[in-house]
Amino acid sequence: MKKKLMSVLMAAAMVAATAVPTFAADTVKIGVYEPASGDNGAGGKQETLGIQYANSLTPTVEIDGTEYNVELDIVDNESSNDKGPSAASQLVSDGVSIVLGSYGSGVSIAASDIFKDGGVPAMGVTCTNPQVTQGNTHYFRICFLDPFQGTVLANFANEKFEAKKAYVLTKLGDDYSAGLGHYFSKAFEELGGEVIAETFPEGNSDFASYITSAKNAEADVFFAPVSTEAAALIIEQAASQGMEIPMMAGDTWDSNVILNAAKGKDVQIYVTTFYQEGGNAEFDEGMKGYINSDSTAKANNGGDDTIAAVSAMGFDAYYVALEAIKAAGSADPAAVNEALWNVEYDGVCGKVVFDSENGDAQRDTAYVKTANTESGAWEFVGEQGIN
Repeated sequence: MKKKLMSVLMAAAMVAATAVPTFAADTVKIGVYEPASGDNGAGGKQETLGIQYANSLTPTVEIDGTEYNVELDIVDNESSNDKGPSAASQLVSDGVSIVLGSYGSGVSIAASDIFKDGGVPAMGVTCTNPQVTQGNTHYFRICFLDPFQGTVLANFANEKFEAKKAYVLTKLGDDYSAGLGHYFSKAFEELGGEVIAETFPEGNSDFASYITSAKNAEADVFFAPVSTEAAALIIEQAASQGMEIPMMAGDTWDSNVILNAAKGKDVQIYVTTFYQEGGNAEFDEGMKGYINSDSTAKANNGGDDTIAAVSAMGFDAYYVALEAIKAAGSADPAAVNEALWNVEYDGVCGKVVFDSENGDAQRDTAYVKTANTESGAWEFVGEQGIN
């Protein structure tokens, strides 16, 4: 396999160029590269919670017959493409065997070369932009990608609302937002629809003019793949303007931040995501218990025990990392990198099998759900794929 051979050669080169990390005699470190602040802080905290819950259940890993403690080395990339590389460098310096993250494609892309040059494999949990893994052999991913998610959303808009005109609002300079907006628009236009696209700058908090534009254009759907922070403002302002157009978004809107913003308001919200609460009763019960047992965990989950899909994905990512370490028979990052290509794991969000092209999980289904604005909970709509 050409891709695998390249990975072996690169791993060998990395070992030759850098010293193998020194680990405590009984400890293996897994890096957690996630935002705890900034625009994506809410989602990053929830993704980290899933990883922490998994670590609380399985705090050790057996390597070649010896049991090692697993330590989570958690850093805050601050949702920043500029500051993220420094956080990534810290993980490399700390001698982690593998890195999990990040929530947010932009910060994942920004840190990629740091992990590559440091000889440490990384595994994206919910970063959906294709550029995260494209053209490299050290960054893997367990979630679906935006070309798939964008097409799923366009198909849903066409089938559910018979939409012919879509208003697409994205954040300028945000890889995730721009990428998903592009793939949705492309698929929607291929279905015969018309797209009206606008962007907003960093730091914007007034979305009234964009909402007015969508209403004046008589759009059938309002698509805004943006952060939860921006989404909450959009929901509030859309409700105050009496916007009746259904609002749609991808996985970032799957958050209790969105539920809280929409509760009691006359709005329609539909999202695609990785997991629907109720999909695995044992996981749901345990995750809720973990959240409710600790005030910090509950605060990091937005103040209640609603299970975010990113938490379920973080949970799965931790176990995929353990499988790679066990398969490698070593905590050496180069060995873990090579082992990842052949790892298979049945998680709460489905089976993880990496393709040989880019190290992306082979996913063909997304979950669609809608916000019940009376109860403040998500309601499952159905599974959606690509025909």
